[in-house]
Amino acid sequence: MAEEAEGRVGLSPTSGSDQQAPHFLQDVIFHGKSKLLKALTPQENTQSQQGLYFLDGQRRVDYVLTYPVKKSTVGRSCRQATHLLTENAVARSLRRGYQSRDQHIRHHQVPRAQNPSSPPSSPGTDVELGCLAETLYGQEDHKILRRAEFEGKLRDMGLELEKDEDTKISGVAFVKIHAPWNILCREAELMKLKMPTKKVYEVKQLSGVVEKISSLVSKVVEPLHPQVEEHQPKNVKHLSHTFSREKQHLFDLSDKDYFFDSKTRSSIVFEILKRTKCKAKYSMGITTLLGNGVYTAAYPLHDGDINEESAVPNDRKLLYEEWANYSVFYKYQPIGLVRKYFGEKIGLYFAWLGLYTQMLIPASLVGVIVFLYGCATVDDNIPSMEICHPRNNITMCPLCDRVCSYWKLSTACATARASHLFDNPATVFFSIFMALWAAMFMEHWKRRQMRLNYEWDLTGFEDEEDHPRAEYEFRVMQKSLSKDQKSQHKIEKLTCQDRLPAYMTNIVMMLLMIGVTFAIVFGVILYRISTKAALYMSSNPVTRSNAQLTVKTTAAIINLVVILILDEVYGAVARWLTVLEVRKTDKSFEERLIFKTFILKFVNAFTPIIYIAFFRGRLVGRPGSYLYVFESYRMEECAHGGCLMELCIQLSITMLGKQLIQNNLFEIGVPKLKKLIRYIRSKQGAFQEEERQKKLQRYQTDHFLEPFAGLTPEYMEMIIQFGFVTLFVASFPLAPLFALLNNIIEIRLDAKKFVTELRRPVAARAKDIGIWYNLLRGVANVAVIINAFVISFTSDFIPRMVYQYMYSPDGSMHGFVNNTLSYFNVSHFQQGKEPMDPLYLGHPVEMCRYKDYREPPWSTTPYEISKEFWAVLAVRLAFVIVFQNVVMLMSDIVDWLIPDIPKDISLQIHKEKILLVDLFLKEEQGKTRNVESRSCTEGKKNCSSRSSSNNNSSTVAHPHSGLHTNSTNSL
Repeated sequence: MAEEAEGRVGLSPTSGSDQQAPHFLQDVIFHGKSKLLKALTPQENTQSQQGLYFLDGQRRVDYVLTYPVKKSTVGRSCRQATHLLTENAVARSLRRGYQSRDQHIRHHQVPRAQNPSSPPSSPGTDVELGCLAETLYGQEDHKILRRAEFEGKLRDMGLELEKDEDTKISGVAFVKIHAPWNILCREAELMKLKMPTKKVYEVKQLSGVVEKISSLVSKVVEPLHPQVEEHQPKNVKHLSHTFSREKQHLFDLSDKDYFFDSKTRSSIVFEILKRTKCKAKYSMGITTLLGNGVYTAAYPLHDGDINEESAVPNDRKLLYEEWANYSVFYKYQPIGLVRKYFGEKIGLYFAWLGLYTQMLIPASLVGVIVFLYGCATVDDNIPSMEICHPRNNITMCPLCDRVCSYWKLSTACATARASHLFDNPATVFFSIFMALWAAMFMEHWKRRQMRLNYEWDLTGFEDEEDHPRAEYEFRVMQKSLSKDQKSQHKIEKLTCQDRLPAYMTNIVMMLLMIGVTFAIVFGVILYRISTKAALYMSSNPVTRSNAQLTVKTTAAIINLVVILILDEVYGAVARWLTVLEVRKTDKSFEERLIFKTFILKFVNAFTPIIYIAFFRGRLVGRPGSYLYVFESYRMEECAHGGCLMELCIQLSITMLGKQLIQNNLFEIGVPKLKKLIRYIRSKQGAFQEEERQKKLQRYQTDHFLEPFAGLTPEYMEMIIQFGFVTLFVASFPLAPLFALLNNIIEIRLDAKKFVTELRRPVAARAKDIGIWYNLLRGVANVAVIINAFVISFTSDFIPRMVYQYMYSPDGSMHGFVNNTLSYFNVSHFQQGKEPMDPLYLGHPVEMCRYKDYREPPWSTTPYEISKEFWAVLAVRLAFVIVFQNVVMLMSDIVDWLIPDIPKDISLQIHKEKILLVDLFLKEEQGKTRNVESRSCTEGKKNCSSRSSSNNNSSTVAHPHSGLHTNSTNSL
């Protein structure tokens, strides 16, 4: 203990003589602390050893700062010199403590005038600082000065600090920060935190049939609820009000240590850290100090350990057992406890993710039913039966020049049958269903969000204006310095003209990145064309027969790998572009970053799919007049079953690959790898995990956890998944099922990451999910349009309808395949483009067929577009317009029918307002009675004193007669 105490420096004012000593002198006061530690009870000593409390075992660690130290003689001499610098530079500000500036001046200026040996004033101090700084070791010593100044400012703000430089982690020192009660009260009032009052009221329950149904459902789903104890009955709620020091009597302050929970305490300290500025040039608070390397990390502590044994488990252990555990995947999330531990912003994310996952259950069921319907009707599908019929001897034109030969349509039997699984009349119904599902999901989330706002006391919360970002103030300072020093105009903000170069760079880079995506897709197209030609040149018949499937699968895998790589690149590019804009607040910075990242990642993920769905097979030409790229690569065609099957393959591989590799494998592997690297760098890798956990304290263990990087990656992967589920659901009805299976794992994976792999985030208040809701809304609206085009132009739904109701002799689908195929005379091939092996089928070919609506070669207008093409095109366009309008109208009706605020919540909010008004009226009435009673009491005292004084003055001794006369009698 003595060795540890030698390296731990107490910077907080304590009782007795320590309060009167300057803070920089408290850095070397160890013996009193050691005696205090020996006097602690065993329980308190254990708490301090766990790292959750200061060495006195009383004051809780609310926040931790870390910085690098060198364990060497030079380092010790530097620290000694730093103490001297601190004594001369900031001793006056540190001595002030809680005194005002005026008291400080009156206390110090007179002694300084009388004592010439006292430290000089500011100019002399600056000279002394400059001389001493020249003898130190440059940059590192500059950081030491910055730290000393910043910590002095924190103490001036009322925070209490304790240093620990002699730790078991080599090269890392810790500054533990504690916020006293009066500071918590002051900041809670400034931050307008709503806290529960003593007033408790009963929440109105449902009545009648609805109550019976609700109670029945509650009993059925009771096993699905997590085993989290509630501190109060569900039908009782505390009335909340914005905290005020003048109205502390309204709040239950019987236990001040737990009135502000650890989440609130850390957020209050972080708010102080953000706005505390040093006098050093361009220093804007903890954000700048972290960016400049003055401090290496800043984080609040987790509550205890997940493996500790106790009668009452801490919140972290409870979250680990009932939330961050794969064995409870079937249970609801303890959203209230998540919010209590991590804050409203993270609580809203997991609430949204949980609701999204629940809503995927009915979508998955309907998608599976649609898929099973396709499986059940595949043998009754007339077009696929005609293709697969053994007597079918339709000869098709070559799929590529020279190396490809003629082929029989019956060889596409498997593709045609597989296409029916996803291209059947039920997919149209499923597309409409998913559009309405998206609208229902959005409305359901708005209602859920309002309910959480009520339960979490956020109904009156409004986003406050954030502090200006450090980069923004730095740019404003630079702009001010670049202006003429004689100018009296003060520059307070950056104008659009200042940001014009950044805006131009953003536009150019965004277009360039989108162009890179298009170029890569074009490269994959060339790969497919060249690889298919190479495979058809093979002498192996198995290779030739599987050439199409091989090319499709490998191309989809290449697209997946490119998407995963470009996702990381685009994320970095979007952040760089947003930094160039120098946004003023963190909120605007985050929104701009999210928007740019979404655009780039959306284009990256869906460009290959959009190409297959809407462009492949349509820019081909016809036999004898094909369209070529670079005069040698013929544009690829779709298989006879249509491009829908290829679209399904690309969509499934991309979606499953992103979920399996990027969302799950990366989230598990990368944090563990980074954690291992940190252990190795800190030379702690030789210890076993259990031994390390025993030897390190809480604030040291949390240092090895991964820093929290925000919720943007979590939301982004879910928004992209939402796009896969809704945008092309007509071609892949199983997408909701795969999304559901992924999200069941994703919830527990994210939960485990937040509880065990990440440092505890600073709790942030939020009443909604922000810009993500607008992105969801936009994706849902775009999904209606894209699905209309997929059904109309990618699938064969419209051509089948046109044939059945306009051209079929008997109103059936017999003859549909022959109707969609045109004739071509093989003698009309261009020179050098005909097949190298025209007798591949064993007989000469005079006429071959290709999929298109064109006139036959024997007509008066050979190879011209036929009237069937125009009829199909007209119906397709009409279907797109009708589908969009009908689905949009139905979505608007759903939006109108479902209110955004549940009726019971609206009533409870109104009831809270009335109760709050009554509470203040009673308080005012009580104050009035107290004033009246005091005035009445004082009035009685005045009357009695006045009467007694009158009595005393009325009985007067006559100076001459020596007799007393009574004034009353004389009257």
